[in-house]
Amino acid sequence: MKTAEALNPAIVNGKTKKAISKETFIFLFVIGVPFWYLGSRMGVGTMFNVIMATAHELLLNTVFFILSIAVLAGALSALLSEFGVVALINKIISPIMNPLYGLPGAASIGAITTYLSDNPAIISLAKDKGFIKYFKDYQIPTLCNLGTAFGMGLILTTYMISLGKEYIAPALIGNVAAIIGSIVSVRIMTHYTKKYYNVSTVEKKDNTASEYLNVRDIRSGNAFERALDAILEGGKNGVEMGIAIIPGVLFICTIVMLLTFGPSAVENGVPVYTGSAFEGVALLPKLGKYIFPILRPFFGFKSVEALAFPITSLGAVGAAMGLVKSFIANNLIGPNDIAVFTAMGMCWSGYLSTHIGMMDALNVRQLSNKAILSHTIGGIIAGISANYLFMLYTLLIK
Repeated sequence: MKTAEALNPAIVNGKTKKAISKETFIFLFVIGVPFWYLGSRMGVGTMFNVIMATAHELLLNTVFFILSIAVLAGALSALLSEFGVVALINKIISPIMNPLYGLPGAASIGAITTYLSDNPAIISLAKDKGFIKYFKDYQIPTLCNLGTAFGMGLILTTYMISLGKEYIAPALIGNVAAIIGSIVSVRIMTHYTKKYYNVSTVEKKDNTASEYLNVRDIRSGNAFERALDAILEGGKNGVEMGIAIIPGVLFICTIVMLLTFGPSAVENGVPVYTGSAFEGVALLPKLGKYIFPILRPFFGFKSVEALAFPITSLGAVGAAMGLVKSFIANNLIGPNDIAVFTAMGMCWSGYLSTHIGMMDALNVRQLSNKAILSHTIGGIIAGISANYLFMLYTLLIK
């Protein structure tokens, strides 16, 4: 049998060969125009100084901070799983999965797993025959939306809480709002999957077998050995996750900050750039002013710059987390914004960068556009819910 390389000379060593085409010139234009704009405003030398300084500051003061939280959260989640706390929570949650999500109780395992880790963790479960046998065909694609809505939830929540005690309640409210958003996302997606699989009637009976929910895997050894192994393994997973977010935080967050913040000072109406970290051209706030009056009643953002967080969360919630400290330092956000950030960051958790791959892994790539649309709506509902839940909370505590 001929190999792919023999059948297609353009494929060499598993890679596709392509001649220079208009794609190259389009790419140069797309990359060149932003650099020209930034360089013309800041000066070419200053622009590169700002980029390097911002990336360096993000690495030292944001990435390593998130990394440390990821290690601690990973160790904690492994301990909770090892000694049955996760199983207990799962057993409590399972009975409400069908009424809320229209999914069998086993789906709660997917929600908890991704909350403790990241979006793609749901795929490993979906490949487990012992897990997936409790789902009907039309329910399987919805696991992508369910898992994504809880991705990196523990790390994001812990990070928000670590910013100050005044953010504990907002972060927890954000979690509740993210659950609301996840229900909306899964329900809308279910509507599309029923059409795709031509399902006219649905059994209301939850077909989750109790045996799957009542047992759990544990490590070998005594309690101390199991605890130590769980801490080390969970911490190692946290390191891997923390390292994985570095490219997103440094690249995406640097770009967002360049477009969000302004110069260090303005003298006689002329911007003054020093080449220090977190300077920029303040383009996003200028553009955001056009839609900010419409969005503010729904999300309650304190400033137009806050729009950068949900926008960045579309691609990488880890990068979005890198913006928060600077926003707080510049008094651009408050507790209400933290609630909305937690809800939208957790619900969206970079779904634009993972959804297509996850849907492909579930063998329903043709439903990717429906999954993305459903999750976009779910994230927006999560943000709106967080805003109004926080407003209700502030009224109750007064």
